[in-house]
Amino acid sequence: MTETSYLHSVRASYDAVAVDYARLLGPALAGKPLDRAMLGAFAECVRGDGRGGAVADLGCGPGRVTAHLDGLGVRAFGVDLSPAMVAVARRSYPGLRFEVGPMAALDVADGVLGGVLAWYATVHTPPGELPGVFAEFARVLAPGGYALTAFEAGDERRRLEHAYGRPVDLDVYRTPPALIAGLLTGAGLTEVARLVREPDADEDAAQAFLLFRKPTTAPEASPVR
Repeated sequence: MTETSYLHSVRASYDAVAVDYARLLGPALAGKPLDRAMLGAFAECVRGDGRGGAVADLGCGPGRVTAHLDGLGVRAFGVDLSPAMVAVARRSYPGLRFEVGPMAALDVADGVLGGVLAWYATVHTPPGELPGVFAEFARVLAPGGYALTAFEAGDERRRLEHAYGRPVDLDVYRTPPALIAGLLTGAGLTEVARLVREPDADEDAAQAFLLFRKPTTAPEASPVR
């Protein structure tokens, strides 16, 4: 299968900035209590499900949020498209598992994960590609499992050609929360909670967080009339 051009650009860009990204970004969740609250609620939901399924942190980057989830008592592992990002994560958190791979084609069996986290992981994904990504989330989640997505709210595409001190080739998509919620619903997941907060001092867009759950039973078919 031929890889789409945006995936090639995302991988190459994050390979180039991986070390600087990890150094410059600092503590990923410092000073962001609402973000931590959403991650805490997600972890508690996964733990409370009682099934013990692992959580995949997709687009994990240097692994800081993966480690945060591990500290919250869930069995988290990271997946990232960028081999350089995964290398940084493995060096930083040698006790955790990190793998290279795309979100839309995970090397995970059907219905085995207790949770899927996409923490700003879809911001470079063209909206037309999102249904396939969210269908993959639904495929790997166990019945009753949870998916949490975080992204910049809005309705625009921004071009990014320089970041973290290096040239990059990235599109950044700000998307309406209602659009993402509709796509997750279309993938067969059910909304649990939604938070949209105003931008912090280091941000220039509202931040959105959607928590969804995979139903424990398939919906009943409508009776034939």
